Order: sequence, then structure tokens, then C-alpha cells
Amino acid sequence: MSPHASYLLIYVGVLLEMLVCRVTPILLLKGRTLPERVEEAFSLIPVAAFAALVANDLIQPDVLMGDPKAGILPFVAALPVILVAKKTGSLIWSAVVGMLAYAALLWLV
Repeated sequence: MSPHASYLLIYVGVLLEMLVCRVTPILLLKGRTLPERVEEAFSLIPVAAFAALVANDLIQPDVLMGDPKAGILPFVAALPVILVAKKTGSLIWSAVVGMLAYAALLWLV
């Protein structure tokens, strides 16, 4: 089998898997009402995904072990972000404040 045929076979397989896993639940649940607990659980998915992304950037054990001061900077920069997020509820302002706080801390240290 040529490399191009292998690539095409893998591509088609992945495409079909994505369609089945993403489209089938939508088609099966279309027009149905879900129990309140299920809808509440589904509403937590975006928050959990965002928290996982943030935690992945904040917690870096190799940096903490090498230079504890550099490892703590993201946590210190996150404090004003938390305040702005609670006050405004805006992702844009939180991101801007986070970048400015991190840049200011890097400049000061």
C-alpha cells in the first residue's frame, strides 16, 4: 500500500469516527428534553474545559522545581485576573489583565 493510500485511509477513518461521535448524539437528542440534572451537568463542561486549560498553564512542576520564583509568577498574575473576572464576567478583560499582570511581573523581576 502506498503512503498516500495509507494516509487517505487513516483520514477517511478519522473523519467517519468524528462524524459518528459528534453527529449521532445530536441527531438522537434532537427535539428531546433532557432531565434537569443532565442539562446542569452539560452546562459545566465549558467551565471544566477552560479550567483544565488554565491549570495546565499555571501548574508546571519542572519550572517550580528549577526556579520556584519563576514558577510562582503565573499564580501571582492570576490574582488580578480572578478579581476582574468576578467583577466584570468578561473573558476579554480577564485575558488583557492577565497578560498585563504577567508582563509587569516579568518586568519587575
